Amino acid sequence: MNDLRSEFHQQLAEIQSGIALMSAGVTELVPRATEILLTMDLEGAEYMILGDDEYDTRALELEERCFRVIALQAPVAIDLRSVISAIKIIADVERSADLCVNICKAARRIYGHDLDPHLRGVLQKIGDQAQVLFKEATEAYLNLDGVRAAALHDMDAYLDDLHRQLIQVIFESHAAGHIDLQVAVQLAVVARFYERIGDHAVNVGDRTRYIINGWLPDRPYAESDNDPPRVVAVTDPGDT
Repeated sequence: MNDLRSEFHQQLAEIQSGIALMSAGVTELVPRATEILLTMDLEGAEYMILGDDEYDTRALELEERCFRVIALQAPVAIDLRSVISAIKIIADVERSADLCVNICKAARRIYGHDLDPHLRGVLQKIGDQAQVLFKEATEAYLNLDGVRAAALHDMDAYLDDLHRQLIQVIFESHAAGHIDLQVAVQLAVVARFYERIGDHAVNVGDRTRYIINGWLPDRPYAESDNDPPRVVAVTDPGDT
């Protein structure tokens, strides 16, 4: 029995390491996508778009390993929470990689259009903050750090502020005649992509807290800046 449990925890550790490696890769994709957007790097955009298949494949492989562990090991308590959370985190990481690819696709659509310095500055800020969120989410999950995971909600609030600021700057740039309507629409969509990357990072943090002590938000995100998510405590009878 001890050998079986040891094998199970080894498999679980390998899954966690695989997810953390994949998530760290997304952390590197975010600033790369921002750079591609700001420099209109068509070659870089194409390279990142083609590379997305690798993330899809790795996500499927990790999910299959999770399902195999559930089927063969029948985990309970924190072990079950760890496997279930891993499946959901894999999806968040993979979707975040997709969002980076979407930013690159938008960069191709607006190729040849100049962006004014103020607009470029806010785009850089929102890209930087999205990267910070994903880095912190990755570290929180890898180290099962509940305090670090909980801090992601406040960090995401700042990203949401940057999202609103970017939309305003886009409108102002269009009104001043610096960008046409098509470019403004594409950039507004890009702003949403960054905001969603932050949401996925918060999801990873919430799943991490669930692994640690069964904490769950009863709704995914706050409805306003002053209205944090309500939480429910889930007590697993298998915990000691």
